[in-house]
Amino acid sequence: RGGYTYRQGDRVMQQRNNYDKDVFNGDLGYIREVDTEERTLKVDFDGKWVEYDITELDELTLAYATTIHKAQGSEYPIVVMPVLMTHFVMLQRNLIYTGITRAKKICVLIGATKALAYAVHNMSVLKRNTSLRERLNPSLTTDGKLRG
Repeated sequence: RGGYTYRQGDRVMQQRNNYDKDVFNGDLGYIREVDTEERTLKVDFDGKWVEYDITELDELTLAYATTIHKAQGSEYPIVVMPVLMTHFVMLQRNLIYTGITRAKKICVLIGATKALAYAVHNMSVLKRNTSLRERLNPSLTTDGKLRG
């Protein structure tokens, strides 16, 4: 389905909230049963089994590896993180911190010392244009000053 072949034992991640099934974006589980005749599979999310019809498989993705973005809010026993100059746009202090703090026991950084040094010294987080401040206080302009 969608270019993926799901098999019993595969680790998967829920990609969006599904309140009916009580599973949420970022939840990790293992496929425990695949029924090709009924076109369903069952995923074990820490003891809670959830059944998916073939039309719902776009909610799942294989999760043998994941991005720092998808890992936010989760912890893993072991984190392996590439730190390379070829990905210099991603070399930011906050992303290195997030990646390292996802590890419960072991964190392995693979790459170049130069890339890690670049990331540690790069504190320029890209500006987020959310307009949250203006929504919370409509009397402010986009630069944070009071309106006329």
